[in-house]
Amino acid sequence: MTEEFRFELVSPERVLASEEADAVDLPASEGDMTAMRDHAALITTLKPGLLRVKSHSGTREFVVTGGFVEVSAEATTVLAEKAYAGDEITDELIDGFVSDAEKRVSETEGAARDIAETRLACMKSLRSEITR
Repeated sequence: MTEEFRFELVSPERVLASEEADAVDLPASEGDMTAMRDHAALITTLKPGLLRVKSHSGTREFVVTGGFVEVSAEATTVLAEKAYAGDEITDELIDGFVSDAEKRVSETEGAARDIAETRLACMKSLRSEITR
């Protein structure tokens, strides 16, 4: 049996989760990862994507548009740009993210455009991942 650890998900508007978890699947910018108790300490950025919290009561999903995560042996804390709980995730919400990212690509040049294109690809991947 997996030992639980503290998990918190915070956006500028609210605290979305503050609970004990067995594992948290994170859309880290350098590649998806799973945080668990006794994980090596790290701080990294998040790309837009689906975050899954697994606990004895089941799995909960959240969408994050980016942010930071701090992982330690005892806790994982996500500071999200924007975050939405599973019941708030709609096709319209995700389509809006994709539309905003497409607009940003069309309005930028150079290195900023490369960043905008990467964000657009993440948003499109998110849309395909949660299409129900």
